[in-house]
Amino acid sequence: MHIAIAGNIGSGKTTLTTLLAKYYGWTPKFEAVMQNPYLEDYYRDITRWSLNLEVFFLKERFRDLLEMEREGGDVIQDRTIYEGVHVFVANNHRQGNLSGRDYETFMNLFAQIEGQLRYPDLMIYLRADIMHLVRNIQKRGRNYEQSIQIEYLQGLNELYDDFIFHHYKGRVLTIDVNDLDYEHNPADFQHIIEQIDPLVGGFFPLV
Repeated sequence: MHIAIAGNIGSGKTTLTTLLAKYYGWTPKFEAVMQNPYLEDYYRDITRWSLNLEVFFLKERFRDLLEMEREGGDVIQDRTIYEGVHVFVANNHRQGNLSGRDYETFMNLFAQIEGQLRYPDLMIYLRADIMHLVRNIQKRGRNYEQSIQIEYLQGLNELYDDFIFHHYKGRVLTIDVNDLDYEHNPADFQHIIEQIDPLVGGFFPLV
């Protein structure tokens, strides 16, 4: 069973991934954000480092999927390869941070990979407005994230909605997280569990 958590920067994906992994007994799979050697350079000069950053993420996410397929079991993944391509890469291209030539090269590379992929059994999309994202980004205090522009986050939000609601063909549960604090409020976490239980109960017994 493959569950994925999707959402913008600061939407609470990692926190929810951790909580759900513990609750259901799933194996968490976190994306290699801090291991990306281009990350700090990217936020200092997005145009220069976009292609480098995105190719590294693509390589890591593809490797993760191969490992998940090989190891089996019930896995919950923090962000998917699909978002990386159709939201983050698309946003960099749309905002002029990735040239047409680099975008075409990247998409051709992804096309070679895509035939070996399958959708997660369930994608949980954490939908949040910009101010919610900004508050979370400021609260966690990662230095390289403090320079993220509102326009960048807004572009990601628009592409997330377009991708999830109009293009993604897999199974999706959308959760509005603007008024939720599932990390500290058990009732909010239970509210999420009540939405997930009917969707995953048919695949495997719950803990």
